[in-house]
Amino acid sequence: MTTNQTHILLVLITAYSLTACVNTTIQEAREASTSLSSQESIVILSRKHKTSGETESDFVSCVSGKTGGGNDALSVMSEREFMDELFPWFEPRTAPLNMKDLTDVISRPLISARIRAIGVRYLVWVEGTTVRSEESGALQCTVVSGGIPACFGFLSWESGSDYEASIWDINRGINVGKVSSEASGTSIVPALVVPIPFIARVQNQACISLAEQLKTFIRT
Repeated sequence: MTTNQTHILLVLITAYSLTACVNTTIQEAREASTSLSSQESIVILSRKHKTSGETESDFVSCVSGKTGGGNDALSVMSEREFMDELFPWFEPRTAPLNMKDLTDVISRPLISARIRAIGVRYLVWVEGTTVRSEESGALQCTVVSGGIPACFGFLSWESGSDYEASIWDINRGINVGKVSSEASGTSIVPALVVPIPFIARVQNQACISLAEQLKTFIRT
């Protein structure tokens, strides 16, 4: 790598470290009022069939944890506990594929009665995913004198997270609204001997934003 190339790379690293951020957009569509008593809880679910574009299980776990913690935390039943209580209707082989299927399942008197009996007021159905795109640049790695590995170059890519949560009121048997969270950002991996990754954690930011919006939506 020439002196000029090294200088350009250092400038890019400095500029990115000073300006890097994740852009987040939150939206809400309310169809009915909401409230949650101290004896009631919510559960956050997603599609369980292993297909491309399926909402990541760690994202659902993240939203559940963030919604059930911090300021204005809601009472959140874990997805696993809910599945066990409603066995076998929410096991992977029989679980709903989408919001329409979910509505059909929980509209059955036996199932809705069981959900009310375990204290769950709202079912939150999450759809969406995080994708990586627009990768550019390259890293070249070699072994220099003394057998030490060294990498040179610059790699970047765009990441986008887009998730939507539909909220179903078990007591009234209606969809009370939706909240959505979109996050985007650019990650880079510059290398002057040692790669130094700067990762835009878009999924984590989308999780935090969606959880905070769910708290506000249900409490309001």
